[in-house]
Order: sequence, then C-alpha cells, then structure tokens
Amino acid sequence: MLNRAPPTALGRAFAPNLFDLAALALVIGVLVIVTYGAHQANVPLTVLDSTPISLDPRHLPEYALRTTLRMLAAIVASLLFTFVYATIAAKSRRAEMVLIPVLDILQSVPILGFLTFTVVFFMNLFPGRVIGAELASVFAIFTSQAWNMTFSMYQSLRNVPKDLEEATQSFHLSWWRRFWRLDVPFAMPGLVWNTMMSMSGGWFFVVASEAITVGDTTVTLPGVGAYVATAIKEQNLPAVGYAVLAMLVVIIIYDQLLFRPIVAWADKFRFEQTASAEVPTSWLLDIFRQTRFLRTLATELSGAIESTTRIRLPLPDFSRIKFPIIVPSRAIDAVWIAIIFFGATSLGWMVVQFIASSLNWSDVETAVIDGLYTLIRVTILIALASLIWVPIGVWIGLRPSVAEKIQPIAQFMAAFPANILFPAAVVLIVHYGLDANIWLSPLMVLGTQWYILFNVIAGATAFPGDLKEAAKSFHLSGWKWWRYVILPGIFPYYITGAITASGGSWNAAIVAEVASWGDTKLNAVGLGSYIAKATEAGDFQRVILGIAVMSIYVTLFNRLLWRPLYAFAENRLRLG
Repeated sequence: MLNRAPPTALGRAFAPNLFDLAALALVIGVLVIVTYGAHQANVPLTVLDSTPISLDPRHLPEYALRTTLRMLAAIVASLLFTFVYATIAAKSRRAEMVLIPVLDILQSVPILGFLTFTVVFFMNLFPGRVIGAELASVFAIFTSQAWNMTFSMYQSLRNVPKDLEEATQSFHLSWWRRFWRLDVPFAMPGLVWNTMMSMSGGWFFVVASEAITVGDTTVTLPGVGAYVATAIKEQNLPAVGYAVLAMLVVIIIYDQLLFRPIVAWADKFRFEQTASAEVPTSWLLDIFRQTRFLRTLATELSGAIESTTRIRLPLPDFSRIKFPIIVPSRAIDAVWIAIIFFGATSLGWMVVQFIASSLNWSDVETAVIDGLYTLIRVTILIALASLIWVPIGVWIGLRPSVAEKIQPIAQFMAAFPANILFPAAVVLIVHYGLDANIWLSPLMVLGTQWYILFNVIAGATAFPGDLKEAAKSFHLSGWKWWRYVILPGIFPYYITGAITASGGSWNAAIVAEVASWGDTKLNAVGLGSYIAKATEAGDFQRVILGIAVMSIYVTLFNRLLWRPLYAFAENRLRLG
C-alpha cells in the first residue's frame, strides 16, 4: 500500500496533453487505413474485372495505399517468421542442419515459382472473394522479404558475445526471458536495417505480385505494381513517371512514420561500453516520448509484458530422464543425418518422377547450361557490387548523422523496381544493336546490391565505439585500419548481405533476363528466362525443373563459398 502512487498523481499521469492528441490522431489514422484495406480485401472477386487498372494519376493514391498495406502485412509475417525460424536454427545444431539448407533453397526459388502454385491454393481458400488473391500477393511479397531478415537474425544470434551469454547463465534466465533480454536486443540493429531493406526490396517484385499471370489464370490487383505493369504494356512513359513519384512519396512517408522512429529507438541496443557520440533522432518518436497519457499507458503495458518474461514455461527437462542405455551423441547425429538424407532423397525422387513424366535429358541439359550463364552473371555482379558498396557503406555507417540523411535515399534506390528501367534498357539495346546477354545483366543486381549496402551500414553502425577509440589511440589508419579494424568488424554483416544479394540476384533473373517494352521483347540466355517462359506457358514440369536446377546452383554456391566464410566470421571475428 505504501508503494502505490496517490490517486492525484495517477490522475495527472493519465491526463492527456497536446502531444497525446497528435499521437492519438496518428494512431486513429492508421486504424482507419487498416480497416479500409480489410474491407477492400473482402469484396467479391468480380469487382476486379469490373474496375480495371486505370492510368489516370488520380487513382495512384488509392493504389499506393493498397500496395503499402500488402507490404506491411508481409513485413509483419516476415518478422514473426524470422523470430521463430532464425532462433531455432541458431540454437539447435541438429535443426540448423535442415533449416539453413532449406533457407538457401527458399531464397533461390523465384517469386514466379511460388506464384505458380500459391495463386490457385489461396484463391481456393476463399472462392469468389478478393481476399484469396490478396493473400497470394502478400505471400509473394513475403517471399521477397523474409529470407533476408531471417539470415540477419541468424547471423546475429550466432555471434552473441560469450560474456553476455555467461551473464544470462549467471542470472539463471529462462530461455524465454533470455530471448527478449539478450537475443532480440543484440540482433535489433542489424535486423532493423535488414527490415528496411526487405521492405524496399519488396517493391522490386511488386509488379509480379500484383499483376499475376500463370497459364490461363490472370489476376490484377489494384496497386502501384499493377499500375506499372499496365503502363509498360501500353508504352505510357508519363504513367511510369507518375508511378515513380508515388513510390517516392510512399517511401518518404513510411521512412518518417515507421523506420526512422525504429532506428532511433533501436540505437539503445548497440553493444558497446562507451556512449555513442551521435544519436539518431526522430520527430515522431520525440512526440510519443513527450506524451503523458500514452507514455503512462505504455509503462503499465510494458510492466505487464515484462512480467510474462519471468514465467517459466513448463517444458519437460529431458536431461533428467535416465535411459538404461546411454546413446552416444555421434550415434544420434548419424540417425538424424540418415533421416534428413532419406527425406531429401524421397522428395528429390518425387520431383524427378514429376519432371520425367514429360521431359527428357536434353531438357535437363538445357536448364543446366542456362544456369551456368546465370551463375556467371551473378558472380561477376556480386563482386562488382561489393567493391563499390562496402567502402560507401562503412563511410555512411560510421557517421549516424549522414546515415540518417542517406536512409530515405537508399530506401528509394532499393525500392526502385528494375521493371521501370526495362523500357530504357530495351530501347537502348535495340537502338545500338547491343548484346542482350550482356546488357540485360545489370538489371539483375539493381534491386539486390542494396542488401550489401544496408548490411554493411548496419555492421558499421553497430561497431562498438570503444574499439574505434582503441584503433584511434593506436594510430591505425589507411589499409591497416581497414584490414585489422573495420573489415573484421563488419565481415559477418557483409556475408549476410552477400548471401541474400546472391540469392536475390538469382531470383531477379526471372524478370531481368526477360525485358519488354510494348511489343518489343528481349531475352537473355539464362535460367531466369527459362523459368519465365515456362511460367507464362503454364508448363509446370519445366517450371519445377528450372526451380530445382536454380536451387541446386544456389545451395552449392552457398555451401562452397559463403558458408565457409560464415564459419570464419563466427569463429575468428566474433566480439567477446
């Protein structure tokens, strides 16, 4: 009773001020927008046919709103997926043996590969309603966002400093409380930047996710992506310009209302022993911090949520179970590997039987050779992107004030769909008689190079200030500073960015190796154009063959190059 606040003090704490009114207006606005989106998703499917996409710019605000709601829904689903999937993969060695290779395969499966099978599935869940097509679109955007975020959190959890792990053990924290007290806060800086990248990267595939054509099934949802697809089809350059302007406005809005507040809030989770010289700011976060009613309410809610982290879930303690026969850990590993091998072999045999029902070895040879062309493109483009963006990312990340200004620009560049550049690329290639196999290649990396930049910025931003001061005191500069200080510090983040950029480039090959402007179409030899043509024709056997070959290439590339570098970063370049 003595610890309770007087009623008058509680009354003053809950009395709203002007900042409460401003924050409340924003919250109500968000709720209204979400309600509108839910209502539009529940209308009959015939509405899509009766209201085709209009290139009148007056419709762009509504289209932009619908697209943004789909991307926000996908990013929420991606975040939940990341927390569960990355944590299990990082904490369980045996689960990691399955989950990480599966993640390699998932990020290599092109968005058209998912759409080929998910459109019919979701539409059958809600027959005759728009919500089925909306869920198919959201799932397609989810597949362009989730893998990057999952790799980021997985990398962070595998590199938690050992002294922090020992601290949680000494305090006897439950796994649930450790997750919210250590794992999530430590992963937060990198996860925030990768969430921004995923949100922006979703724009790259928004055209394919809103203007869906699989065989005889065509679904066009109101949105910026469908608007762009219609503008390209009708060769309407002013409409393309309007779409770019609408994207810029949307990116600025969600940068100010969503990501900048999150970046400023997540700065407190940086791992260092000295105070940060420059702290990112957000006017929206400042408004919420100066509210009275909302802050008091948030304090009460956070206290209630905090109490849930102290709950020890009654999970069985298998360590106390005594078996009459002690089974060696190696024997368990052998059995587990045998189960994985049997499952993978069975699944592979099912795929082979499905493909062999109408294809032969010459088709397999064609897909493999086309995959080699795409592999060469991806390797060269990732190397060039690394040489360009690693120094720039370090320079930006070490200067929070610069990062704050660059952030919306980088988001816009990352969100800029390569599809919009296809008309210019097609016109220039045709006009100058250039080789499409070479000059369509840069379109593959336009949307994925930003994974490298954003991850390097995240690594440089999270680099401990005390280590920077130590390097300064030892007068390290030039190449020595790069070799012994910053490159080891950002290397785990770079590997995460390079893996996702590599997988994203394979994915982007679907749209980059096939470019069109009106009736003029250009094709580059590669696995991307192979899958795109098969999808358009509704040839499911060749779609599966192309996806299988692409998954094999990506998995081998990751296992032979990126995973050894990942292990090196984890074992040799770990803080603490």
